[in-house]
Amino acid sequence: MQIQANYPLRNYNTFGLESTASYFAEVTSLTELKSILTDPEWKQKPKFILGGGSNILFTQNIDALVIHPQLTGIEKISEDETYIRLKVGGGESWHAFVMYCVDHGYAGVENLSLIPGSVGAAPMQNIGAYGVEVKNVIESVEAVSIESGETRLFSKEECRFGYRESIFKKEAKGQYIITGVTFILSKKPGLNVGYGDVQKTLLEMNVTDPTIRDVSEAIMQIRRSKLPDPAKIGNAGSFFKNPEISAAVFEKLKKSYSQLPGYPVNDEVMKVPAGWLIEQAGWKGYRQGNVGVHEKQALVLVNYGGGTGHEIKALSERIQDSVKTKFGIALNAEVNFI
Repeated sequence: MQIQANYPLRNYNTFGLESTASYFAEVTSLTELKSILTDPEWKQKPKFILGGGSNILFTQNIDALVIHPQLTGIEKISEDETYIRLKVGGGESWHAFVMYCVDHGYAGVENLSLIPGSVGAAPMQNIGAYGVEVKNVIESVEAVSIESGETRLFSKEECRFGYRESIFKKEAKGQYIITGVTFILSKKPGLNVGYGDVQKTLLEMNVTDPTIRDVSEAIMQIRRSKLPDPAKIGNAGSFFKNPEISAAVFEKLKKSYSQLPGYPVNDEVMKVPAGWLIEQAGWKGYRQGNVGVHEKQALVLVNYGGGTGHEIKALSERIQDSVKTKFGIALNAEVNFI
C-alpha cells in the first residue's frame, strides 16, 4: 500500500471536477485498511473515504488522508430452493454486481441496473430506481470504525434506511467505512415492472413475459435514453431528491397545475418528481458557461468540461429558489457537497 501526497482526484468523481487530496491511499484488503487506520503516524490525521465518487460534488481540495477502498469479491453464504445469500465486497462495482446477479438468475436488484458507484455506497445512500430500493434486499452491512479500526456488523434495522438515507449519512456519518454487504436475493423472482416507463419499454422490446434479464435491459435502455454517460459528460445522476409533500398540498397544487404527477407514499404523503418541477420552472437544457442542466433530464446537473464545484453548487441553489418560488416546494440535494 502506497500513500501519495498532493494526489489529483479528477478521475475519482463522476462530475470530473478538479480537486486535490493532501494524501491518498488505495487499500485492497481489510488488513491494509485496519493497518492504516491504527498506524500512529496517520491515526490523528483527518480522513475522507472516497468510493466510486458518483454522488459527491467537490467544491474544494481535500485536506485529509483520502482512503479509496477497493475491497472486492462475491461470496455465497447460503442457498436453498428459493433464496441465496451473497456477501459482496464494498469495493465491487455496483453495476457489475447487478450483472452478476442477472447472469446467475438472482432477482432483486435488476431494477437498479446501470447505477454508477460501488457496492459499499449503495446502503449508505439507500440507492433506488424504478420502484425498488436496495434496502429491500440487504440483510446486513459490515463496516470498520475509522476511530478504532474494529469491525461492526449492522443489521438491516440498525442501518435505519429511509428515502436516500441511512445511519451512515446521519448519526454515523464519517465514522465508518463500509467493507461488505450481505444480500438476500430470490431465485423465484417476482418482478417489479409497474413503475415509470418500464412496462412501456418492455412492450417496445416485444416482451410480454419478462425475465430478470429483460427487466434489466429495459431499465438500461431507459437510463441511457435519459441520463448522460459520466464518461462523456460529467454528472452525478439525479442531483435532487424527489420531494414528499402532504396529500392536501398536492391536491391544492393540482388545481393550478393539472399535469402535476405524484406517487402516494401513504394515505397522507405524496412524492412528486423533482425533475418535473425543475422542467416546469424552465431549467431543462439550461447552460451557463461550462455547467448546466441536462437537455433530456432536468434532474441531472452537468459539467460540460472545465466547470467547478462552486459553479454547479450555485446553479443548484438557483434551481432550488426557483422551484420554491413557483411551487412552494423545497428541493433537497441528493448529492453530497464536499
